[in-house]
Amino acid sequence: MNLDGVPIWVFFFGTILLVMGFIEVGYRLGSLAHRQSKDEKETPISGVSGTVLGLTAFIMAFTFAIVAERYQVRKGLVREDADVIRLAYVRADFLPEPGRAESKRLLKVYLDKRLAFSQVGDIERDIGPLLAETDRIQRRLWRIAVTNAERDMNSDIAALYIEALNEMSRVNAARLAVGVRARVPMGIWIVLYSLTILGMISMGYHAGIAGSKRSRATWIVAISFGMVIALIASLDRPTGVIKVAQQPLIDVQQFIAADERAR
Repeated sequence: MNLDGVPIWVFFFGTILLVMGFIEVGYRLGSLAHRQSKDEKETPISGVSGTVLGLTAFIMAFTFAIVAERYQVRKGLVREDADVIRLAYVRADFLPEPGRAESKRLLKVYLDKRLAFSQVGDIERDIGPLLAETDRIQRRLWRIAVTNAERDMNSDIAALYIEALNEMSRVNAARLAVGVRARVPMGIWIVLYSLTILGMISMGYHAGIAGSKRSRATWIVAISFGMVIALIASLDRPTGVIKVAQQPLIDVQQFIAADERAR
C-alpha cells in the first residue's frame, strides 16, 4: 500500500491544518488544566514537549534520508540506462541484416518508452502498458540475439551484443524496483504523523498551562512541517513535483537521430 493517489498539495495543506488543529487542541487542554489546578507547572510539560518534538525531528530526518538516498539512486540508474542503451545500439551494428535494422529500430522505441516513464501522470494506471511494451521489446531483442548467436556459437561479437542486452535487462529491473516499486513504508508514515500530532498537542498544552495567549507564530511551525512532509512525499514518488532529470536518455536519443541521418 502506498500514498501515490494522494496529491502533493494535500500533504502540504493537510499537514498545515493538522498542525494548527492539534496545537489548538493542546492549547485548550492546557488552558483547562491551568484553570482547574494551579499546582501543575509548565517546566515538566516543557520537557515532555521537547522530547516529543525531538523524536518527531528524528523520524522526519530519518524518513527524509531514505527518500533523498533513493532519489540519488534513481539519478544514477538513469545514467546507467542511457549508457547501456547506447552500447546496445552501437553493438547492434555487428548483427547481420535483417536483425541489425530491426534491433536498432526496437532500441529506438525502447528508448522512447524509457523517456515516457518520467511523463506518466498516474503510476497505477499508466505504468502497466509501458512496462508491458518494454518487456515485449526486450524479449524480441533477445530472440534476435539468440538467433544470430546460434549461427556461430563461438562468436565473440555475438557475446558482446548479448552482454549489452543483459545489462539493459539488469538496469531495467533496478529502475523498476527502486524507481517504481519502492516507497516509504506505511508504518513510517503512521509513526511520523502520530509523533507530529503528539508534538503539536504537547506544544499547545505547554502554552495553555503557562496561561499565555495564542501565538500567531504557530503558522510558521505549521507551514514548515507542511513543506518538509510535502517534500518527503514528492521525493518518494518517481513522478512527483521533483523529478529525476532525463537528460542522459535525451542525449542518447539525439545520438540515435544523428546516426540515422548519417546513414
